[in-house]
Amino acid sequence: MEFWPLIILFGSCFLGGMSIFYFKQSNAATLKLILSFSGAYLFAITILHLIPEVYENASHRIGLFVLGGFLFQILLEQFSEGIEHGHIHKHNHDHHVFPYGIMISLCLHAFLEGMPLAKGYQNELLFGIALHHIPAAFALGSVLLQNHINKTKIIYLLILFSLMSPAGYLLSNALSNGSIGNIEQYFDSIMGVVIGIFLHISTTILFESSVDHHYNVRKLIAVLSGVAIALFNYLLH
Repeated sequence: MEFWPLIILFGSCFLGGMSIFYFKQSNAATLKLILSFSGAYLFAITILHLIPEVYENASHRIGLFVLGGFLFQILLEQFSEGIEHGHIHKHNHDHHVFPYGIMISLCLHAFLEGMPLAKGYQNELLFGIALHHIPAAFALGSVLLQNHINKTKIIYLLILFSLMSPAGYLLSNALSNGSIGNIEQYFDSIMGVVIGIFLHISTTILFESSVDHHYNVRKLIAVLSGVAIALFNYLLH
């Protein structure tokens, strides 16, 4: 097993979260472009690579798990408030409040996102997930600041969040090579759930972040670039 994917997953997420101490939220236009690019890239990778592969290896009942993953992400967002999409919501609190629902749901989401990296198309997926985590971690840091969490605790929480995708990758790798019991047979079902989550996240990023369903030129270029790179990798393989 290679360890450089773990470093990239952790580093991109942690640096994205730490940037909240150095960049104003009002100047986050670049992060939104990164989010649009990563959303388009993840969507294209899911359609071109993940879905065909999982349907080839498993029965058509896998669709139930894809649907389940999609609905599960909807449930998660009832607690995370859409931070997975880089959304930053204003909270007015007069005292310290810890957003347990947001933190737990985001960590679970990030853990599941790391799982597909154990099998196939690792480099392509790694690139998209790492980019996706930059604005998500930035949004998480913003929420923690708004809830008056002290800086030291925010750093610890960002470290925890940054460890989730590497942990998902490690568990998935152990499952896929059979080093954890004999449950490799369930790997495709897990992948179905993750595909459903990817479909929800990527389509939400692409559609709800545009005003009246119109993209400005910069955002359109970011979206088309994400799709083009995924398509290039697909044709290359």
